[in-house]
Amino acid sequence: MNGQTIIDWICEDLKLPQNGVSNTVSMLGGGDTVPFISRYRKEKTGNLTEVNIRDIDEKLHYYIELQTRKETILASIDEQKKLTPELKKSIENCKEKTKLEDIYLPYKPKRQTKATIAKDAGLEPLANAIVEQKISMKENREAILKKYINAKKGIDTIEKAVEGAIDIVAEQISDNAGFRGLMRNFILNTGIIRSKAVKAAQDIKTKYSMYYDYGESLKTVPGHRLLAIRRGAKEKVLTWKIALEDEQAVELLLSKVAVNNKSLFYPELFTAVQTAYDRHLYPSLAGEVFIAKMDEADRDAINVFAQNAKSILLAPPAGHKMIMGIDPGFRTGCKVVVIDINGNFKEYHAIFPHEPASRITEAEEILVDLIEEYDIDLISVGNGTASRETVAFVTPILQKRNYRAKLVVVSEAGASVYSASPLATAEFPDLDVTVRGAISIARRLQDPLAELVKIDPKSIGVGQYQHDVNQIQLKKQLDATVESAVNFVGVNLNSASVELLSYVAGIGKTTAKNIVNYRAKNGSFKNKAELTKVPTFGEKTFTQCAGFLRITNSDNPLDNSAVHPESYHIVEKMAGDLNVDISGLIGNEDLINKISVRDYVSADIGVLTLNDIIAELKKPGVDPRKDFSNIEFSPDITTINDLKENMVLDGIVTNVTNFGAFIDIGVHQDGLAHISKLSSKFIKNPQEAVSTGEKLKVRVLKVDAELKRISLEVVQ
Repeated sequence: MNGQTIIDWICEDLKLPQNGVSNTVSMLGGGDTVPFISRYRKEKTGNLTEVNIRDIDEKLHYYIELQTRKETILASIDEQKKLTPELKKSIENCKEKTKLEDIYLPYKPKRQTKATIAKDAGLEPLANAIVEQKISMKENREAILKKYINAKKGIDTIEKAVEGAIDIVAEQISDNAGFRGLMRNFILNTGIIRSKAVKAAQDIKTKYSMYYDYGESLKTVPGHRLLAIRRGAKEKVLTWKIALEDEQAVELLLSKVAVNNKSLFYPELFTAVQTAYDRHLYPSLAGEVFIAKMDEADRDAINVFAQNAKSILLAPPAGHKMIMGIDPGFRTGCKVVVIDINGNFKEYHAIFPHEPASRITEAEEILVDLIEEYDIDLISVGNGTASRETVAFVTPILQKRNYRAKLVVVSEAGASVYSASPLATAEFPDLDVTVRGAISIARRLQDPLAELVKIDPKSIGVGQYQHDVNQIQLKKQLDATVESAVNFVGVNLNSASVELLSYVAGIGKTTAKNIVNYRAKNGSFKNKAELTKVPTFGEKTFTQCAGFLRITNSDNPLDNSAVHPESYHIVEKMAGDLNVDISGLIGNEDLINKISVRDYVSADIGVLTLNDIIAELKKPGVDPRKDFSNIEFSPDITTINDLKENMVLDGIVTNVTNFGAFIDIGVHQDGLAHISKLSSKFIKNPQEAVSTGEKLKVRVLKVDAELKRISLEVVQ
């Protein structure tokens, strides 16, 4: 399998044009990053999307791994002197890892089995006779079988000889790639996933109650149900199995084996097929199919998690505002911090507005002093314990004094993880972890992306069964999601943290640290060209990252735009042709509309890139995220017990899964709007109707206070 074959297979799998795939594979192989390729190499890719390019990258790695495995298998079979031209061709043309292992199975070195013991006892010729079915029923059965008695090898009876030969045939059938593929498809297409409650849980109401006596087609069962069954089994509430029509499966196998019911050894062949199914094929393939379905469910869950994480990362920033952050609490009080317009920590106080250590007057005085001293724009309150009570305490203070400060409830997910991290410790060594958490709550309102990149994406708290899925794949996809979000927005070179810079295309953690150290030593970067003075910062790195970095007040006004430095000369020519300097062209739509992009097409730059340049010149450095807005929950609805059916409330989507969306309505317990309740029209995926962080109105359908379940419907 050569490089061209891999490209052909990727094109076939993804239904993408060969030229774009070939160029993309070449660029990926040359060390170009996905964000850079998708944004600045559109002519080469044929305008493939970032998703397309990540799919190509994934397929490329799959086929490279497949090729490596093929080489190992070919070497193993060749060493056994069993590699025929036909077998070699079959291996080389195989596109799937599972089928490749099926082909290899008969040649794979095995530990001792009943079949290998029988072969060692000289029973292989008898096994071949059973398979070939050529011996007539008229022959003397006992005389034929007596030849295979070998007391020294433990075959001291005719029955043992037959039993050993059947073991050999059963293993041959179960090792046959065609039969394995046949049975694998049979299990997938006809199997039923069944789950039951363990005896100890049968009379207990749990979140797995619907799976206490459950069955559904394995082929069509939604991934989230499989994940729920797996978790229920892990928590020892459920047991599961894949149920099949066993007789039908054996009949299918028999129909594919050359069976001659007039043969002397027809009964033995039938028994061998039954043994192959019972002992080998069903146990191994049922587990394999279930794992494959779970892998599919994992991928779906990981995709959901990634989509939710991206929505949260790209949440509208409040921007350069004076912000007060409050980490609510009862016994230990509320931690109150102030950050300035650039996110710098200014001041901290603990207040006790709630029982059991209530000091309301003092708490109000501290808040008033801070609001007035710093002219607070926004107050960010964490949504955890004591959140609603804290909101209820702060709101009258703002109203009574007619302060302009607005109160916003912010997700605390991951704040405690950040506050206890080495990163937070290094940033605020003299502050308590709870104070660091309050700073994070304030900063994530100011700029969610800049703050959340400091936290392991798994800790953001969105997704379904994120702790149960493949953690390696989850981390890989979430890292790619963060990278995508960071490069979509762009990064201010002179204020970005190491964590934020490390996600910029081509930079990484080491170079990000070097950039921040250089900045601390030499002051703000004057222009992007100065980056080349940073240690370990080479030409390749510059090419990859430069378009995603921003410098306000740079020597070159284009440095605060997404125009790549490699295209600055094009903009200079455009400005020159219009008799203005670059600063006179940027943002001047009347002048920009006079530009004919086709006049600037060359061998190095095409219409797609030129159109991007024109769009950027019209709105340079504009944050692509949505404008910030706020939602205020009803002050009369604070707990699940306050809810009544048919109430219409404001809500914020906190999590989107394959089966629906979880929505915060301000009662410390998110409600669930099933996929069927998200839209007035039919949708296959909840992401078609809602996204994490979206603000909407919902109707309460049902409340189960005991299980803390709230059923909601989105009001259209």
